[in-house]
Amino acid sequence: MGVLNRIGKQTILCKNKPVILGTGTAAGKKESEGPIGSYFDVIAEDNVFGEKTWEKAESEFARRAAGEAFKNSGIPSDNIDYLFGGDLLNQCTGTSYGIRDFGIPFIGLYGACSTMALGLSTAAVYIDGGYAGYCAAITSSHFCSAEKQFRFPLEYGGQRPPSSQWTVTGSACAVLGREGEGPTIDCVTNGRIVDMGITDANNMGAAMAPAAADTLIQHFKDTGRDPSYYDLIVSGDLGFIGKAALTDMAGEAGFDISDRYNDCGLIIFDREKQDTHAGGSGCACAGLTFCGYIYRQLREKKLRRVLFMATGALQSALSVQQGESMPGIAHALSISCE
Repeated sequence: MGVLNRIGKQTILCKNKPVILGTGTAAGKKESEGPIGSYFDVIAEDNVFGEKTWEKAESEFARRAAGEAFKNSGIPSDNIDYLFGGDLLNQCTGTSYGIRDFGIPFIGLYGACSTMALGLSTAAVYIDGGYAGYCAAITSSHFCSAEKQFRFPLEYGGQRPPSSQWTVTGSACAVLGREGEGPTIDCVTNGRIVDMGITDANNMGAAMAPAAADTLIQHFKDTGRDPSYYDLIVSGDLGFIGKAALTDMAGEAGFDISDRYNDCGLIIFDREKQDTHAGGSGCACAGLTFCGYIYRQLREKKLRRVLFMATGALQSALSVQQGESMPGIAHALSISCE
């Protein structure tokens, strides 16, 4: 049985091309000191944002990012039909507590660090299918809450290995609509879980790169495109190690992405000057980089076609403690200002 709005095996064709009308970002101090810090709407003076806990601070980042997105898009929260979002905290509490006062129908998502792309893709499909006029996608992460949950308490003072990445503190939100001015989404390639048996929670790039390669290669096969179609191919937060691995795996499959590929974890931080080791990570890594920097480049037509592919490791604190491997996932969206 044929599926009308599908092309190939895993790609959804958005015939009505939902528009990204505006974005909002709230970032931590370290993030504001990085190469793209000037692109963020709200900057926190410290990591607690006036709250009593890191987890409450993450929710405040989300609340502020959503408010900025509604303001910048010109679409008030009352007009948003559905809000899609999630984060790394237990049961996505960072997001749900942060947006609870807006009163928008909420669909919680978990894609780990791929959540920005997952939220955008789901929102796009709802709009393209005629189920909503306006949707929003949001995600967040916090260095302190992530370290506490997945690795060690900060007070422990453990030595971070060279392969480790720095969880980005902040939140990003995007508002999508059926019509209006802004970059459009023409297709979505949702990825499948790929698990290569990586168990080292301090080597996220190695765990996620195979899933990124799987989604990227499938996207090219489904659409018939090659890397030259895009001005920029950007992955979520593979960092220095994962970026090299993805480049090699794509090349082995016949797709040379080396001259137009970068990673959000290497864009948001200067990994040497800011001592982030292999680069940035966390849900807000792809979120802030896309909603802050890349979105602006698209609006100003400095970039015309972008393949945004956020990546995630689908482990939990418990699975890591039990020695389980880290399954990877990647979701990709083709975004254009043409």
